[in-house]
Amino acid sequence: MINLLIMGKPGAGKGTQAARLLDYYKLTHISTGDIYREEMAKDSPIGILAKKYIGQGELVPDNVTNDIVRNVLNQKDYPNGFMLDGYPRTKTQAIALDKMLEDLNIHLTAVINVDVEDKVLLVRMAGRRVCSNCGATYHIDFHPSAKEGICDVCGSKLIQREDDLEESVLNRLRIYNEKTKPLLDYYKKKGLLLIVNGEDPTATVFQNIVNKLGE
Repeated sequence: MINLLIMGKPGAGKGTQAARLLDYYKLTHISTGDIYREEMAKDSPIGILAKKYIGQGELVPDNVTNDIVRNVLNQKDYPNGFMLDGYPRTKTQAIALDKMLEDLNIHLTAVINVDVEDKVLLVRMAGRRVCSNCGATYHIDFHPSAKEGICDVCGSKLIQREDDLEESVLNRLRIYNEKTKPLLDYYKKKGLLLIVNGEDPTATVFQNIVNKLGE
């Protein structure tokens, strides 16, 4: 059984790597971002609260996120292990997670950090565009649509998500560097941290992670 935690600044490509690792190791995905998006789509109380914070590039309060992760872990629905994605983001959350795992007699295998420079991320994220209908993703420089502002897949209008606006991106990176970066030291001291260069080609990043984890 492999239990992973994947980290990286917003736009570092950890979502892409998470998807490949989930398939490769047949892990259960525990993504706080996915959970919050589902709740926001339903306009649930948690979703409304999360939307307020996420739209401003802020973190959802620890107690709310801790409760959601605890509920998922308590279900023990991860026969081959799990991957935590988007959690923990602060040292306080990491300490709370340690307690949850201790109570369940579960151990983390590794903490993967996909490392990319801030200036590279700003270009990646501020240029991202998403289809307002089907959700297809484009980039004005690296992966533009055939017709500017129009989705190749369904012909709907492309939009820039609120959290991809330059001001929001800069705020998200500031928050990461202030609150989440200390986690790297926390897990390094535990001997769990694996750092990979997220500026390498996607396939290279994936292979480097697998090589570090072992087959």
